[in-house]
Amino acid sequence: MKTLRPEPLTKQAFAPFGDIVETDGAAHFGINQGFAERFNDLANVDVTSEGGTTNVSLCEAKPRPSPIAIKLMERHPLGSQIFFPLQDRPWLVVVCADPHDASTYRAFTASGKQGVNYSRNAWHHPLLVLDAASRFLIVDRKGPGNNLEEVWLDETDWLSLEP
Repeated sequence: MKTLRPEPLTKQAFAPFGDIVETDGAAHFGINQGFAERFNDLANVDVTSEGGTTNVSLCEAKPRPSPIAIKLMERHPLGSQIFFPLQDRPWLVVVCADPHDASTYRAFTASGKQGVNYSRNAWHHPLLVLDAASRFLIVDRKGPGNNLEEVWLDETDWLSLEP
């Protein structure tokens, strides 16, 4: 079984799969009479194909047993998908170019101040948290059409993720 070891999540490393949603280095300006700072245009929300609209939701994810077995990858052909943590705890991101080619897999450790925006059709593993149940804000597509494609891997193709 191939072992994935996470690398730090950076804009350059993650670019083939989407955007990193973070304030570091982002354009910003004051609002609300100077009592708040707005960080604008952090991700490309792409949800309108085939009549889709924006969906904003919250979820709570639980840690999986370690080492984490990567058995499934998914993608969304009709829209992008943002996950942004609501607490400052590291979490994991697993992506690939081809779920049937172990050499294309990448794993990243995201800080609790980094979210990801998976581009339309970017293969990724479902949400992975490390040490405690964690809440996330999700921005994705709702509407007609099938916006979920899953590939379950044969047991001989599973990968082991060791944080």
